[in-house]
Amino acid sequence: MARPDALVIDATASFADFSTPLLAWYDRHHRHLPWRTPPAETKHGVRPDPYRVWLSEIMLQQTTVGAVKRHYLAFLDAWPTVGALAAAETEDVMRAWAGLGYYSRARNLKKCAETIAHDHAGRFPDTEAGLKSLPGIGDYTAAAIAAIAFNRSAAVVDGNVERVVTRLAAMETPLPQAKPLIREIVATALPADRPGDFAQAMMDLGATICTPRKPACVLCPIAEGCAARSSGTAERFPLKAAKPDKPLRRGAAFIAMREDGAVLLRKRPPHGLLGGMSEVPTSGWTARVDGVADVSAAPFPADWRSCGTIRHVFTHFALELAIFKAEVTPNANGGGWWSKPATLPHEALPSVMKKAIEAAIPGATSKS
Repeated sequence: MARPDALVIDATASFADFSTPLLAWYDRHHRHLPWRTPPAETKHGVRPDPYRVWLSEIMLQQTTVGAVKRHYLAFLDAWPTVGALAAAETEDVMRAWAGLGYYSRARNLKKCAETIAHDHAGRFPDTEAGLKSLPGIGDYTAAAIAAIAFNRSAAVVDGNVERVVTRLAAMETPLPQAKPLIREIVATALPADRPGDFAQAMMDLGATICTPRKPACVLCPIAEGCAARSSGTAERFPLKAAKPDKPLRRGAAFIAMREDGAVLLRKRPPHGLLGGMSEVPTSGWTARVDGVADVSAAPFPADWRSCGTIRHVFTHFALELAIFKAEVTPNANGGGWWSKPATLPHEALPSVMKKAIEAAIPGATSKS
């Protein structure tokens, strides 16, 4: 007997029909986003700036639209072109990225801008293959830029699209095993004239109608052909393979503060977790091993006092840090630099370090 998803593969041609009602819905109900060219313009041949599409797609990886908007506009204000970003100081880019997380993206963003400026005369490649040759651009991002910026027939599949398609087909194969079949269905449905708008319409549908919980099926433009809606099982999809529990790592963080309120910071090594970002002194924890979780790991002798613990969740592990604070003399030397209260909120501090500082000095990292 054929497995259930074999029926989906045999019937992919039927899924091509949903692009017409989907695009009609998108024309009326698309989200207004600062990096998006509205369909009223794209239907008449206006293409988005590839730099803006690329910047938004890199920022949106593992990050919500709401969190990205402010950072995106600040990046454009500071570096309005890929050439300007290529010429920027890496530390300035890392500082502007702080708060978006997944900091390897910021390092690759800078490398990619430099590659485009130096090796491609400041122009983005207009094919998926060419885009994938650039630093930090994988399958999804290459497809998204190719479709949205260059109107190439590329199958763009993110989490929203996976949810829409698995519900549309009532797909019993769990993620991530279902990804090739999802891509096949999306490729079959691509309209030849508007692949970029189709990609964004699928994303908008998943973000606003076909949501993870309580999808608004009565408002969905493609509900008529949705197998999960027909069976009343929409929230069951997508199925996902069980994930192992994340390991818990432990360590300590030390907030040294001078009389003028300045806090001791250091710079992390350029590669690896949180590479190139600023930090307070910590013990030697990594994703694989614990660090010392008491004052024996302090950067220098002082009257270190406990300020409790904080917890932060990374992609592959959780981290618990014991927080210690000490008020120190001006000549205390911890091997870094002293950031005064006015500059501390603008340092390239990742979220875990902001949590550590806030546990010892509430409000210290808040921007006024």
